[in-house]
Amino acid sequence: MHTIDLAHHLGRVRETRPLVHNITNHVAMNTMANVLLAHGASPAMAHAREEVGEFAALAGAVTLNIGTLSPDWVNAMEDAARAATDAGTPWVLDPVAVGATALRREAGARLLALSPTAVRGNASEIMALAEQGRGGQGVDSTDTTEAAERAAVVLARRTGAVVAVTGETDLVTDGKRLARVAGGHALMPLVTTLGCALTGVVGAHLAIGEEPFDACVAALASYAVAGSIAGEHASGPGSFAVAFLDALHALDANTLTARAQLEITHAT
Repeated sequence: MHTIDLAHHLGRVRETRPLVHNITNHVAMNTMANVLLAHGASPAMAHAREEVGEFAALAGAVTLNIGTLSPDWVNAMEDAARAATDAGTPWVLDPVAVGATALRREAGARLLALSPTAVRGNASEIMALAEQGRGGQGVDSTDTTEAAERAAVVLARRTGAVVAVTGETDLVTDGKRLARVAGGHALMPLVTTLGCALTGVVGAHLAIGEEPFDACVAALASYAVAGSIAGEHASGPGSFAVAFLDALHALDANTLTARAQLEITHAT
């Protein structure tokens, strides 16, 4: 059975401090930058079309999030995706609320056609991107990760991307393997943009040059363990946000290995 050395992945991120170029939404920028710094990566938040191609070529990974999109931002995202591909740089698509409006559906389809290395979203977003669901309620999922399992496998096989579905239990698939990552805490969905920030952490793990399926699983496992630890010290969403950053920063190889809840099977 396939195994992943989670400690190795965490250690490589901390050693190399990869530059992650994020074209993300207005709400997520601060949280995402702080999360990446806490995890050991270096964030960049460049959006201007005139420079995104250069940044994407310099970065270890690129992440594209359509949360507060505009036509100009979509054009910049396409430029960044093409530049990343040309440079051999991995990139991640975060299809926020992709099923909610025609603009988002079109943007999601255009970016998906540019062959992301990975796609990370909630269950409703992944189902909508795979054209197997309506897309949830705005940015919130109305589907479970288990309900999105088939859509994730189909999407991975169709696009060649690793697909990560995040929720109460996370799923990761490359169309051949399926990982389930448990952990986290019930307060996590009550802190805005923690999911968006996770996309940056996926980018950081992809940037170290490991196999994309393993990198995505390691990123989600680190996040889940940090969430579980933060929940032990928090009394509500506000204190959880602070405790989570501290837990992610303090996370070490032994704690990650001991507390990770991970199962890998064959995708069907």
